[in-house]
This record gives sequence, C-alpha cells and structure tokens, in this order.
Amino acid sequence: MERTVSSRLIHEGRRFDFLQDEVELPSGLRTRREIVRHPGAVAIVPVLPDGRIVLVRQYRYAAGKPLLEIPAGTLEEGEDPVECARRELIEETGYEASDLKEILSCYMAPGYSDEVIHFYEAHGLREVGASPEEDESIEVEVSELGQIVRMIEENVIEDAKTIIGIRCLKEK
Repeated sequence: MERTVSSRLIHEGRRFDFLQDEVELPSGLRTRREIVRHPGAVAIVPVLPDGRIVLVRQYRYAAGKPLLEIPAGTLEEGEDPVECARRELIEETGYEASDLKEILSCYMAPGYSDEVIHFYEAHGLREVGASPEEDESIEVEVSELGQIVRMIEENVIEDAKTIIGIRCLKEK
C-alpha cells in the first residue's frame, strides 16, 4: 500500500480540487501522484412507463462537442446521493421520479480521481418542468432501449456513465 508523505493543493476549483501528493511505495521508493479530489456524483437512468429512456444532450467542453447522456450531476457538500439524483433528474429533464432504485456505485477514473458515481434507475416519472443550472444548455431526448444500445455499439453514445447505466439496465 502507498503511504502519503506530503500533499500539496495545486488548485482549488469551483467543484474539484487538484492535488500533488508525494507517496512512499511498499518498496520504499518515493514518487508523485497527481489527483483530482471530487465530491462524487450521481447518474440516473430514467425509464418512462412505456419503457423508453429519457436522455439529455449537452455540449461538453472537454470533449469539444455535444454528447448524448443519461442525466447526471455532482453531489453538493454533505448531500445524500439519492437526494442529489432526485434533484438532478428534475433539473436536467423536468421529470420527477416516485421510485429510485440504486443500481451500483463505482470509481470512474481511479488512476487520477477519487470520484465515486452512484447509479440509479428512476421509475414513476411525472413531468414537473426542468430547471437547468444557469451555465447548462440541455436538450431532452427520449429513445427506445434498443435504439440506445445500437447507438452505444455504433459509438454514437461515447459517455462512459451512460454506457454503464444502460448496460446495467439491459442486463436486468
């Protein structure tokens, strides 16, 4: 196991912090690790009563293009993941869920980040009106599960959390 010798905050971001740690390996060798401290996130697979899935399309600056995704968002400080899932679902899609089932929780990129994302399946959806954050431009799209699977297979859907959420739903 690696032991942290020192930790230096490189940048304190709006949502994430960037650190450079010096660690000692079991062999005694010292090296650096650069990590992103992330408060965690949620991702929701919203299933309409007819079985279709609600997706969102939004421009992703880091990717340099719009991506088709399941709704998701970052946890606020001290926020319960299920409450964050309820909030993000409404904000991004305008749907409220009467039933949220946890699918799984996992690390998204443990090579450089401590982010854990919590996946939920949402049922009992009813429209209540979207309220995206001021810096978000989101288009809601509804698709059949089979069509979404084809888009994943054809690399039209490139977002990892969406691929994970849809694969989990499909395997049920």
